[in-house]
Amino acid sequence: MAEFEAIRGQSVVSASGRKKSVAEEPVTSVLGAGEIFYSDRELTADEEVLAALGYKPEFKREFSLWTSFCVSFAVLGLLPSFASTLYYGMGYAGTPGMVWGWLIAMVFIQCVAMSMAELCSSMPTSGGLYYAAAVLAPPGYGPLAAWLTGWSNWMGQVTGAPSVDYALSAMVLAGVSISKPDYVPQNYQVFLLTTLIMLIHGCISSMPTKWIANFNSVGSTFNMVALIVVIILIPASTNRESQGLPKFSGASIVWGNFYDGTDFPNGVALLMTFVAVIWTMSGYDAPFHLSEECSNANIAAPRAIVLTSGVGGIMGWFLQLVVAYTVIDIDSVISSDLGQPWASYLLQVLPQKTALAALALTIIAAFSMGQGCMVAASRVTFAYARDGCFPCSWWISRVNKHTRTPVNAVWFNTSLGICMTFLIFGGQLAAGALFSIAAVAAFVAFTIPIFIRVFFVGNRFRPGPWNLGRYSMYIGSLACVFVLLMVPILMLPSVTGSDLNPDTMNWTCLVYGGPMLIVVIYWFVDAHKWFKGPKVNIEHQMLGRPGNVVEGKADDSGDSSAGSITKEDRQFADKKAADLA
Repeated sequence: MAEFEAIRGQSVVSASGRKKSVAEEPVTSVLGAGEIFYSDRELTADEEVLAALGYKPEFKREFSLWTSFCVSFAVLGLLPSFASTLYYGMGYAGTPGMVWGWLIAMVFIQCVAMSMAELCSSMPTSGGLYYAAAVLAPPGYGPLAAWLTGWSNWMGQVTGAPSVDYALSAMVLAGVSISKPDYVPQNYQVFLLTTLIMLIHGCISSMPTKWIANFNSVGSTFNMVALIVVIILIPASTNRESQGLPKFSGASIVWGNFYDGTDFPNGVALLMTFVAVIWTMSGYDAPFHLSEECSNANIAAPRAIVLTSGVGGIMGWFLQLVVAYTVIDIDSVISSDLGQPWASYLLQVLPQKTALAALALTIIAAFSMGQGCMVAASRVTFAYARDGCFPCSWWISRVNKHTRTPVNAVWFNTSLGICMTFLIFGGQLAAGALFSIAAVAAFVAFTIPIFIRVFFVGNRFRPGPWNLGRYSMYIGSLACVFVLLMVPILMLPSVTGSDLNPDTMNWTCLVYGGPMLIVVIYWFVDAHKWFKGPKVNIEHQMLGRPGNVVEGKADDSGDSSAGSITKEDRQFADKKAADLA
């Protein structure tokens, strides 16, 4: 007992009043169940969970359920997301693609979200899905699973802000075109405006956590208000009747009159419209990556994920219905000289001033959405750099001592995003690859750990306090089947045969598949030698690991042995840890 008391003298017990082993926390961890983490100060419940996952606390926990939901909802940005992807939702299959496509896709997307939330509750860390894949993979395959998940997730995250800001720039310049009909936006103008917006988002994302949380709370509130206003404004103010048309299109037209926007059958075209839904809904993983900054993370973060997906899915469908029942000419919307289908649609069904007001609301909401994307992406980049995934990871993973935020990761992402927007000069289809990449990359990353959880894990998974219970396997299976079907569908071009050329091809297969192929080759050539998955940074603070020695300090009496841990002390601690296991 004397030896054990000497060990206790070296650390402050956890918030629960005693030492706890990893096995006592509701987490699935890379650490052994018999290991006991300790600290030189009292740990909160959130910090205990994070320590059990292998990480020391580095951020202030100033996000709540509401603010986490706000960031996630800002990343979702239903109104600007819909405006940005209208070309795909409407242009591939017309109004049936909008109403049926969104409804069908949301059922399966909700399955993905709930399965992800279950993982988040068990492993609430910034590494998110990447950490989960490493822990859940069969023995020996953890590093490879983490490597593929991490790179795919990172590609989805890092393309989020550029794609949103590109669409935002196109909307701003389309607004100028509406006011000045002689003005036609040029690619270089879209590029310069996109770059400026990304720099502004980089500055905001470098602020302290509390400031970012407050900014995103305001932005998300505006997103919700703007969405509701636009949903009410369009049917209330539409000028279809003044154009000799009924106020709304007939249900048979909206639900059954397919638009021939592709060379594929209607069923395939309907599936191709899912790119709009998937891209719009790909931001609900943000609470997972913000979990190290969230209080009560293993409950609040998964709730924020499900809340974002559920609320976003319902409200997004209402917006789809409003547009589908009021659009007049799909051809003119898709091919307008304005260069932005949403602006073209608004001008088609609303008086000019009303259309500009709705476009202005969308632009402000898009700015908030781009900001949320930048924040979420910077946390993902920080987590991966912390594990040495990037060149110069030592610099990228630094946390600014003044703001306590990953400022270097923010500017690393900003620089890459600006480089990506050079795709603008390749035309609309090339720039559109940014949207498809974000959708495909994100959902591939979402599904890898879910797939492992469903088919390979068994009882090695320890559910957190938020879980799906006996429905976990069924919901996870539906999520996996959906994504396996959608990955090849989202890479199909809209035309076939002799019409298929570099200008009409779907560049997603190249812009996403190319880097991922390089990542796979790099793994087998070199990365497998040094990449071992998530690097725990609390390892040196774990009792129960062989060779873990804590140096003592002399007390006031000059007895340097007081408070030191000897070999016998360590052996006793190891035995206690084994007993707890």
